[in-house]
Amino acid sequence: MKKVILTSLMTILALGVFAQSEGYFGKKINDKGAIASAELPKKLGSKEKMSTKVTGTVESVCQAKGCWMKIKTTDGQTMRVTFKDYGFFVPKDIAGKTVVFEGEAKMKTTPVAELQHYAEDAGKSKEEIAKITEPKHELTFVADGVIVKK
Repeated sequence: MKKVILTSLMTILALGVFAQSEGYFGKKINDKGAIASAELPKKLGSKEKMSTKVTGTVESVCQAKGCWMKIKTTDGQTMRVTFKDYGFFVPKDIAGKTVVFEGEAKMKTTPVAELQHYAEDAGKSKEEIAKITEPKHELTFVADGVIVKK
């Protein structure tokens, strides 16, 4: 009987962990009115920042904590999405999944040290990290909430 109860508890815990890899993170949002990530650069245009809701495909996720994700935009480009006030993280195994996120898109110059930190979080080699020597002017996003689609 103890084995049955223990097995049942382990199964429930395993399902609970799996269930956490999909769903809502941060502020509870919905997917209504989300624009495609490929449209975002055009919508932003010459503005420095814009509040919006976006949907796209996750290219990669911070493997240290899930503290950022990269979303495919246009022409093979990506946009780094971080999370407001470092207040929540996403699962590290969602690459390839569709997400919806709401918050603020912004054009930003990312310093070399920060780019190197992101490369380290992504599991890049020391040689690859050492090759990062120039800041990058790029589209970034700070999300208040994220939905990971199944």
